[in-house]
Amino acid sequence: MKILLDECVDQRFRRELSGHEVSTVLEAGWAGKKNGELLSLAQSTFRVFITVDRNLHFQQNMLKLGIGVVIMSARTNRLEDLRPLAPQVLSVIGTIKLGEVALVMLAS
Repeated sequence: MKILLDECVDQRFRRELSGHEVSTVLEAGWAGKKNGELLSLAQSTFRVFITVDRNLHFQQNMLKLGIGVVIMSARTNRLEDLRPLAPQVLSVIGTIKLGEVALVMLAS
């Protein structure tokens, strides 16, 4: 599956998503794009967008977009804090539908 990692996600997180084709916003040439434009561009190439931007689903009408969005919620954006979310992310990206938003976080 083709996955796009947002600029705010440590690009090394891609190693946790083995078996998938993972690119970063920077690699796609879309660095600095606003969320709406970024998602609009991404939907033509990627199936899933992974971010830590928890406000994204409030800012965009996700149902109109042809891309699934996974929002990771961790203590920080550092790889050490994101890595424990990887099993849940892998599970979610296997079932997420286009236009759907999934929040992934550790149980407290």
